[in-house]
Amino acid sequence: MKKVFGVLFLAFFLVSLGLPAMAADTYKIKLAYVVPETQSTHIAAKEVFKKYVEEKSGGRITVELYPNGQLGGDRQAIEAVQLGTIQMTIPAAAVLSGFEPKFQVFDLPFLFKDKKAAYKALDGELGEKLNAMLIPLGLRNLAYGENGYRHITNNRGPIKTPADLKGLKIRTMENPVHMATFRRLGANPTPMSFGELYTALQQKTVDAQENPIPLIYTTKFYEVQKYCSLTGHVYAATVVLINDAFFNKLPKDLQKIVVEGAKKYREEQRKMASKQDMEMLAQLKKAGMQVNELTPAEKKAFIQATLPVYDEFKDKLGADLVELAKKANN
Repeated sequence: MKKVFGVLFLAFFLVSLGLPAMAADTYKIKLAYVVPETQSTHIAAKEVFKKYVEEKSGGRITVELYPNGQLGGDRQAIEAVQLGTIQMTIPAAAVLSGFEPKFQVFDLPFLFKDKKAAYKALDGELGEKLNAMLIPLGLRNLAYGENGYRHITNNRGPIKTPADLKGLKIRTMENPVHMATFRRLGANPTPMSFGELYTALQQKTVDAQENPIPLIYTTKFYEVQKYCSLTGHVYAATVVLINDAFFNKLPKDLQKIVVEGAKKYREEQRKMASKQDMEMLAQLKKAGMQVNELTPAEKKAFIQATLPVYDEFKDKLGADLVELAKKANN
């Protein structure tokens, strides 16, 4: 009996140690975003982040992807990550201005001269300062991805001068800097959810919209818009957000894997986004869209017209952040 009792006690002891460890050692990440499966955010999330995290963690982390706004728009997804009902989202960085106004620094018109300057700012001191502001909100940014430069589409005609925008009802994000920029250009900015935009253009609730080329193409705006003007008025970043409490709950080795996965995602997604820019611009032309590019002189007129936006927001954003952003162009 003593022998039997000893065996049973040992078995019970081992099970009692093993089960909690197993239960505590597996995690599920629900990752949501508004873009479709054909856009670089989803492709890189699937082929890079999900694959890397699941393989490197030996299955201790599983990643479920929810594209096409299945779990709501950008704002709703960010709120869900804050609450912990989903663990991660990849929204447009501009949407974060509704949570931390200083993120609007990225939305100042014609801020970065090229993508290299944008990456320098996002991956450097400016990005780090803004990331620190998210922690008290229950959010952690793992990396900055890319939507690309934003351009204008409409049905009235090519946009070559600020005067061409006068009176145009254009959908923008619910972002004060975006709205102020288009007011300075003479347009009537109308904020609405990205998920409502195609129908709004179809029903002529709005006349125009502005987005990066891959989103214009993958969302099939060419079906309801005739003209595309390559204004490049704002460089649009995305943010790879995770619930901070969930991240801190992960064992250190799994935290490292998630961070590394996000960095690998960032590098590949940016490459994909740049490639899609060129490929999908050609597809827009093939689909019948009339595309015009601004000459340096034409772009200068837009830059001059929107300079007052900097003065309008410098106190709210902080002169230090604005200077850090400008410094990336050097």
